[in-house]
Amino acid sequence: MGAKFRKTQKRIDSIRSTTKITRAMELVAASRIVKAQQRLVRARPYAMRIQQAIRELAGVSEVAAEFPLLKPRDDIRSSGFVVITSDRGLAGSYNSGVIGVAADLIRDARRAGRETRLHVVGKKGLSFFRFRGYPIASHVAGISDTPRFEDAEALGERLVADFVSGGLDEVRIVYTDFQSSARQVATATQLLPIRRQDVEPSPGAIAPLYEFEPEPAAILSLLLPRYVNTVVFACLLESAASEHAARRRAMKAATENGEELVKVYTRIANRDRQAEITGEIMEVVAGAEALRERKEAS
Repeated sequence: MGAKFRKTQKRIDSIRSTTKITRAMELVAASRIVKAQQRLVRARPYAMRIQQAIRELAGVSEVAAEFPLLKPRDDIRSSGFVVITSDRGLAGSYNSGVIGVAADLIRDARRAGRETRLHVVGKKGLSFFRFRGYPIASHVAGISDTPRFEDAEALGERLVADFVSGGLDEVRIVYTDFQSSARQVATATQLLPIRRQDVEPSPGAIAPLYEFEPEPAAILSLLLPRYVNTVVFACLLESAASEHAARRRAMKAATENGEELVKVYTRIANRDRQAEITGEIMEVVAGAEALRERKEAS
């Protein structure tokens, strides 16, 4: 009986140790959410301003619709997918959600007879797609926690080069949209060609009275690739904030479950201990009764 009690007590100690770790990870993730949100907020004005500049240039440039990055392909034969996952686990359903969206898009593209080219960010996505035999054009690891603009720029330039050269007819980016600390949604958006409604001036908008040097078309040709880099960077920041929020929520649930398990096993240990004490008392009583009967018999 004592061995059973000691086994239960060891299990309680193990759960308490794990709970301390999950609580610490929850606090770390909570602090990183704040930093990720601050980076996201700081990056938004730049993205909005470059989008506004492109709209103003498109409004005065007669050849804006003919730019390669703005011109959709009539026949889509190859599709590129950028999938943003995390480098570490213990984040609940964060990775499975974005991987599921990407896998569905890739499957639909293959059913349509298109060639697919996959660019993966994060070790978890790389492990998933590599294990299942997906051809991976490129992968980046070690940046999902705190992405830098240089990382987005390198990936964006490669995607733009593949699209302009005809290696890709469209590019979609799959990431996790950070809507709030309690809600993150795996989503996909078209990256290339750039959607007209994202950069064209609204109907009836008055073109600004600017004098451009060089010509608006030349400036636009420089801004469009930077816009792609900005969108990639924004998706990386959204995913980073979502990853920290998902990990905080998962670790909070693990901590609460651990505390509940401690209560359950404590009750079991108390019951085993009580049974052990009761057994010892019964043995003492039985021994005393045997001595009494032996004394009476003599």
